[in-house]
Amino acid sequence: MSNHPDFTPFAQRMQAEGLPNIFIDTFAFYYAQLVTGQTGMIPENGIEAVTAVPDTETFPLRFMDVGAQALAQTAVIKLNGGLGTSMGLQKAKSLLPVRDGLSFLDIIARQTIVTNVPLILMNSFVTNADSLALLEKYPQLQNEIPLSFMQHKEPKINQADFSPAIWPENPNLEWCPPGHGDIYTALVSNGTLDALLAAGYEYAFVSNADNLGAVMDKVILGYFAENQFPFMMEVADRTTMDKKGGHLAQQPDGQLILRELAQCPPADMDTFQDISLHKYFNTNNLWLNLPALKRVMQKRHYKLGLPMIVNAKTVDPRDRHSTPVYQLETAMGAAVGVFPGAQAVRVPRTRFAPVKKSLDLLAVRSDAYVLTDDFHILPNPERTLPTLVVELDDRYYKLVDQLAERFPNGIPSLIECTYLSIQGDVKFGRDVVCRGEVILKNEGDTQMVIPDGAILG
Repeated sequence: MSNHPDFTPFAQRMQAEGLPNIFIDTFAFYYAQLVTGQTGMIPENGIEAVTAVPDTETFPLRFMDVGAQALAQTAVIKLNGGLGTSMGLQKAKSLLPVRDGLSFLDIIARQTIVTNVPLILMNSFVTNADSLALLEKYPQLQNEIPLSFMQHKEPKINQADFSPAIWPENPNLEWCPPGHGDIYTALVSNGTLDALLAAGYEYAFVSNADNLGAVMDKVILGYFAENQFPFMMEVADRTTMDKKGGHLAQQPDGQLILRELAQCPPADMDTFQDISLHKYFNTNNLWLNLPALKRVMQKRHYKLGLPMIVNAKTVDPRDRHSTPVYQLETAMGAAVGVFPGAQAVRVPRTRFAPVKKSLDLLAVRSDAYVLTDDFHILPNPERTLPTLVVELDDRYYKLVDQLAERFPNGIPSLIECTYLSIQGDVKFGRDVVCRGEVILKNEGDTQMVIPDGAILG
């Protein structure tokens, strides 16, 4: 445990919740940084831009054979701790239907069955039961590796005096997740890492459950396995849409690092968002060398030492007048800065297709995308146009229920559409077709209805 005198109440609370010592020690490590004034900031003058990384689109096909050989030693881990609260959901976001009546989790399960690799979910306390209940449909997934392990939780910290936050109205709000960087500690504390190693697994492909582009790729696996890198991050070209996402950089000695927006000093915000300088963003698709992870964790006494991210919030996120707190987080991609010899590779944008908002869901449910026989969601090959851009009015389309009300007969055809913008309250009939640029504005109070069979554009 930490020797810091103020940490005792945290240790007591965490022990009372049954949290393992390895996680309490890790939280103590970051708590000590916070109370001694460390901010976790990464200023521009301490890093260098990364000008080029190996491009997976140029890899020779022989890596496919290497990857096929390595598949038997590879597991898939999906981060599945999130509720779709921003889209109005009260359950695991991965249970939301995406295509053809299949949820994210259905699609993920079928992908891993087709590839014949074990699937492991990193769940939170709010997603575990629902997600495992859905996976009961897939007995093929059962093997010696448990189907899930649990992300930890940690106390929120009073900004005023660094004491544990107390909120009697809803004691659950006194706790928060520690960010997805907790995956490394959780893999150890839950015994999952040892179970994988004991069963002969050497590699894990890790990604977010809501990123439908993050599928097993034998060429990338082959490159990773042949080179025996300890850790590898998939990055993609930054566009203006990605300028606030975490970007790849390097230290003066060449060690790669990840810098998140919350780690950028305000004075450096312009260079952080300069996509011509910092060209690559983290897709959160990561490849782990499991024996290397075990070695590094042991060497560091199970504190990986990822850079700290300090989030200033209120204890009740829906009440901005509630107690100001700090939430300490880490990002799993930041491990690129911890493993000597860690690598980053450029991947095509198709490997980063997250569904974060209802507008993403609208696009993926449309005919601009297809669900392939091996359960990959890809841009429709019959589409010859650039990527579809969708903009929806948050007042009427933010929540999944609102989307369902306004598209009761399905999503319009978007295969020939480049841009769809809807402002105001608009309801769609069946068999509507959108072509080219479609901009709909309803500035009145009465709902506008697009009739059945309408062709817009």
